[in-house]
Amino acid sequence: MTTVKEILDAMSNPSDEDKALVEKAYEYSKKAHDGQERYSGEPYFIHPAGAAKALAEYDMDAVSIAAGLLHDAVEDGRATREDIEKEFGKEVLFIVDGVTKLGKHRYHGAERHAESLRRLLVATASDIRVLIVKLADRYHNMRTLDHVPEPKRRRIALETLEIYAPIADRLGMGKMRSGLEDLAFPYVDPDAAHHTAELRKLKTKETEVSLTNVQKELKHELAKKGITTFRSDIRMKGLWSLHKKLRRKQDDINQIHDIAALRIIVPSIEDCYSTLGIVHSLYRPLPGEFKDYIAFPKPNGYQSLHTTVVTHDAGIVEIQIRSEAMHREAEFGIASHMSYKQLGKGVEKLDKQAQKSMFSALSLSWIRSFIPSLMKVSKKEGGETHGPVKIPNWLEELAAAHNEVANSKEFVEGLKEDFFSHRVFVFTPKGDVIDLPVASTPIDFAYAIHSDLGNHLSGAKVNGKLVSFESTLGNGDVVEIIRKDSARPTKKWLEIARTSLARRHIRTALGMGENEKSPSRKNFKK
Repeated sequence: MTTVKEILDAMSNPSDEDKALVEKAYEYSKKAHDGQERYSGEPYFIHPAGAAKALAEYDMDAVSIAAGLLHDAVEDGRATREDIEKEFGKEVLFIVDGVTKLGKHRYHGAERHAESLRRLLVATASDIRVLIVKLADRYHNMRTLDHVPEPKRRRIALETLEIYAPIADRLGMGKMRSGLEDLAFPYVDPDAAHHTAELRKLKTKETEVSLTNVQKELKHELAKKGITTFRSDIRMKGLWSLHKKLRRKQDDINQIHDIAALRIIVPSIEDCYSTLGIVHSLYRPLPGEFKDYIAFPKPNGYQSLHTTVVTHDAGIVEIQIRSEAMHREAEFGIASHMSYKQLGKGVEKLDKQAQKSMFSALSLSWIRSFIPSLMKVSKKEGGETHGPVKIPNWLEELAAAHNEVANSKEFVEGLKEDFFSHRVFVFTPKGDVIDLPVASTPIDFAYAIHSDLGNHLSGAKVNGKLVSFESTLGNGDVVEIIRKDSARPTKKWLEIARTSLARRHIRTALGMGENEKSPSRKNFKK
């Protein structure tokens, strides 16, 4: 069982007050669950303690860790909401409420889970920590899924793959996403999971020794060029991620070059590009296989340089180069910014720090959208810090969709379509980044900015050229919307729009009800 010392040791520089809060929550939860057992026959308290440790490893604050310890104390334990508020305060209670009250709404089958998801996202609209605690809760539950009654296993695993892993991905929490996917995969498709594991195992044997030789050669060359403060490791591709790529490559393992990738982590952005030059001077890069996610970060904030090269010993190899700060961002995503909430001096101070460290000028537009929402900005009398901590724009949109979509099934389908599909990011003329699903159009772009702009869209320019509304937007496109008061949506727009958000606004503007079927989008390929 996870001890309180293990949780405290996993925390980053906790204050005496932080330690006292976590210790108190640990003992309280232990008593609340005394005598209860999990499906495995183990003490129930193993679960909240494990979830709390995961939160500590993600460098979450003491309030989140306390909430992780207490998240089942009301629903499954012996505590009341009033007890939690009295002992731990309103902030802890709010997060506990956001996670635990979902189980009180009993629906059957998919309807119940759709409604639970809606309620989770509404709670998250007030405090992002609700969602992160829920992810830690789900992650620990997935580790013991084998003990859950068989009829439930596949449903829970499928929900994890379709909803919770993509949420972790959108929050930039790569380590959490990969963990959830690989824990769920064997329950969703056991045969495919076994096949993928065997292929990876065979390929690993072929590449691990030769990659180690490449690693040594690169270390020697970097030191010769004056780059001495760095570390490197060999990263194995996750099973679910490999399975998806195998499907795209017709199950030809020889077409996949990043099963085992060499990762080089250096101190600064400048070192990243210097290292890239050294790599390319040693090994021939494959044309078209270089990706600069530092200058053009992924929509979830991920930054790194990826290059695929032909080596002497290991054949074709992917090499990833990033700074320490970028690596932390890739592993922990939005959770890695929770420490910024203690800055207390607004975005201006953060921007200066960001400019000095991990963020390029491009990524500042992304981080500006996150950090104000992460900072505890309001205070009660007497100086008591008070949430709620706000959230990214896309989560606010999900919460708004909860109020606009009456049908739970439609809500979940829209969720998968709009927010958990493959993404592209495009720019406004001012340089702001707009995050959209693949195959989005200028209509989707306009509605993503504001419903009024979408409703009065009369034309669009992409990279300075006039384009049709059917045009598909690509990564890095600069999109300018031409607005006219006299312009109005037409029914044809429902065939063109990619996102359910845009189609919902179009139906409203046309006076169509939610139950009136939209035409299917023509020539759309996922």
